Amino acid sequence: MKLYGVTGWKNCGKTGLMERLVTEFTERGLTVSTIKHAHHSTDVDQPGTDSHRHRMAGASEVVLASTHRIAIMQELRGAAEPLLSELLARLSPVDLVLVEGYKREPHPKIEAHRRAAGQPLIAPQDETIRALASDTPVEIDRPVFDLGHTTAIADFIAAELQL
Repeated sequence: MKLYGVTGWKNCGKTGLMERLVTEFTERGLTVSTIKHAHHSTDVDQPGTDSHRHRMAGASEVVLASTHRIAIMQELRGAAEPLLSELLARLSPVDLVLVEGYKREPHPKIEAHRRAAGQPLIAPQDETIRALASDTPVEIDRPVFDLGHTTAIADFIAAELQL
C-alpha cells in the first residue's frame, strides 16, 4: 500500500484537504483508506447503545457489524497508543492510505497552511514534507499549491507515489 500524509497545525485545512483528496483519488478509480490521529480523547460510540454498554462492562474489543459497515472499537485500558505502523498493518489492502496527523512519522507529507491560523510553517524543519498547500503565497524550497487546487495536489501525490 502506498502512504501519503497531510499535516499542519490546527485550523489550517487538513481535514478539508483530506476529504477532497479521498474524493479525487476514488474518482480516479483508486481504493483509498484513511487514518486520522486525534490529540484529544474521542469516542465514536454513544452512551446507551448496546456496543457502548459492552465496552463499559469491560470488553477489550467490540465489533459492531451491519449490512452497511463494520466498526471495531478497541479499549486501550492503559496500554500504549498503537504505532502508525501497527495501525497500517490492520488495514485491508488498498491502493492508497492517506494519513492526517502523525507529524513526526517518516512518511511523505504535504503541509496544509492557512494564513489566518497564524502558525509558522512546519516544512522548513521537516524534510518529510514534500510540498505545501497554502491559501497564501509562500517562499520555500518545495512546491507550493493553492490549498483549494485539489487536482494539482492529487497529481503531485500520484506522481510522487507512482500511482
